[in-house]
Amino acid sequence: MSGLSYAHGTGDTPLLGDTIGRNLDRAVEAFGEREALVDVASGRRWTYARFGADVDELARGLMASGVAKGDRVGIWAVNCPEWVLVQYATARIGAVMVNINPAYRAHELQYVLGQAGISVLIASLAHRTSDYRALVDQVRAECPALRSVHYIGDPSWDELTAASGAVTREQVAAREAELSCDDPINIQYTSGTTGFPKGAVLSHHNILNNGYSVGEMVAYTEQDRVCLPVPFYHCFGMVMGNLAITSHGACVVIPAPAFEPAAVLAAVQQERCTSLYGVPTMFIAELGLPGFASYDLSSLRTGIMAGSPCPVEVMKRVVAEMHMEEVSICYGMTETSPVSTQTRMDDDLERRTGTVGRVMPHLEVKVVDPVTGVTLPRGEPGELCTRGYSVMLGYWEQPERTAEAIDAGRWMHTGDLAVMREDGYVQIVGRIKDVIIRGGENVYPREIEEFLYSHPKIADVQVVGVPDARYGEEILACVIPRDPADPPTLEELKAYCHEQLAHFKIPRGLRILDAFPMTVSGKVRKVELREGYGA
Repeated sequence: MSGLSYAHGTGDTPLLGDTIGRNLDRAVEAFGEREALVDVASGRRWTYARFGADVDELARGLMASGVAKGDRVGIWAVNCPEWVLVQYATARIGAVMVNINPAYRAHELQYVLGQAGISVLIASLAHRTSDYRALVDQVRAECPALRSVHYIGDPSWDELTAASGAVTREQVAAREAELSCDDPINIQYTSGTTGFPKGAVLSHHNILNNGYSVGEMVAYTEQDRVCLPVPFYHCFGMVMGNLAITSHGACVVIPAPAFEPAAVLAAVQQERCTSLYGVPTMFIAELGLPGFASYDLSSLRTGIMAGSPCPVEVMKRVVAEMHMEEVSICYGMTETSPVSTQTRMDDDLERRTGTVGRVMPHLEVKVVDPVTGVTLPRGEPGELCTRGYSVMLGYWEQPERTAEAIDAGRWMHTGDLAVMREDGYVQIVGRIKDVIIRGGENVYPREIEEFLYSHPKIADVQVVGVPDARYGEEILACVIPRDPADPPTLEELKAYCHEQLAHFKIPRGLRILDAFPMTVSGKVRKVELREGYGA
C-alpha cells in the first residue's frame, strides 16, 4: 500500500467537538485580558473579554431582528472588525453566514442574494468604485427573501446592535443549546463549469477544526499576533486566519480594509506581529516596496502563503529578509474548509517551493486516475481527492452538483492534477478544470463566457488564462464577432463588464478570430488558444 498515492494524516491532538460559539467562550475565559482584535486603520482594539461581549450583543441584535437558526445572513464588506463580529455572532445563534465578495457587482450580487435566500444583509457603505447602497437598491426588487439591510458605519448598523436589549443572554444560551457542531454555519460561493457560482455549505466542525489544525501546524499560542491582509470573504481570511487565531488565544491584526503593501508592513512593525499571511503576489508587492528595508519586521517568525505556487527566489527573500523562517505553504479549496495539505515548520526550501506539503492530521488524500478512479502509484499524475472532517456538507440547494464533486465514498474531487512523491509530499501539476488563478483569485472562464455572450457584438467567445509576470495568469478573451467589419474593442469589452463583473474577472486581453481551433468531436481546443494567441 505504501507504493500508492494515498496518505492519511495522523496527529496527537484530537478533533474539536465544539461549536464556534463554545470555542470562543473558552478563549474568552482563558485569555480575557489579552488582545483579540486590532484594527490598525481605525485604531480600535478589543480584548477577548470585550470581543466576546460585542459578539454577544450583535448575536442578541440579530435574534431581536428575527434571525432564526438556519436563516441566511449575508456579509458583503471589506476587512473590518464588524466582519469578524458578524462571523462569530451568526455562529453563536446558528444562523448561516453567507460570504459575498466585496468586488461583486449587481449581476453577481443579485444571483447570490436570490440563490442563498438571504434574509438579512450586512454591508459596507462603499469601497473603491463600488457604492454598495446603490447596488443593493438596484437589485432589491428581484430578491424577495431580503427583508433588511444594515450598513456598517451607518445608523442602520447602530439600530441592529441597539436592538440587543430586547433579547436576554439566557435566550441566546437557549438557542446555543440547540446547536450541533455539524450544523451548517457558512456558505461560500465558488464558481464552476455551470456558469454561475455554487455555494459550498460548511459546518462548525468543518471550519473550526481546519482553522485550529492550520494554527497547530504553525504553533500558534496566545503570544502570537497575526497580520491578515488577505480577504475575510475567503476561507484564507476567515478560517486559516480568524478561526486559527481565536482558537489559540492569539490576536487578529487587520492592517487595512483591502491590501496595501505599505499598510501591511507598517502594521507588522507597529503591532509587533509574529505571523503574516498572503498570496505570493502580496509578498512580491511588499518586497518590492520602495523603502522596504526601512521597516522593522524582526518580530515575524512564521506566516502562511497560499493561493498559487511561490517562486523559489521570492521564498528565499521572505525567509531571509522578512524573518519568516517558519513560513508555511497551504493547499486546499473552499469545499474542503479549505486546507488539505500543508508544509511543516522544519521543511526545507525545496519542499516549501516545490510542493504544497503533506496531508493534514485527521484527513486523507489520494491521487487517482481521472477516468477510472483507481488510486495511482506514487509519482504518477492524476486527480487529487480529499476525504475527512473538512469535506463540505454539499452545494447549497444543488444536489446534482454535489454528487458530481463528492463521490459515494465521500471523497471530494478537487479537479486538480497532482503527483504524490515517495516522501508523501504533493505537487500540483495542472488543472483538470480550466480554472484561471489570477493573483490568488480563482477565475472560472465559463462564468465570464456566459456573461459575454450577451454582448451585442459577440457571436462566440472563449476565455483562457495566459501567463502574466505579475499575477501568474491573466484573462484573455478570444472572440468571434457578429460582424467581422465591426468587432468589439478591448475598451468596449472592459466597459461592458465593469458594472456587472468583479474587477479580477474582467479580461485584460482580446483576440479577434474567424474561428476557434476544434477537436474532431467538436470541442474547442483551449490549449491552442493559449499557445497561439496568448503570447
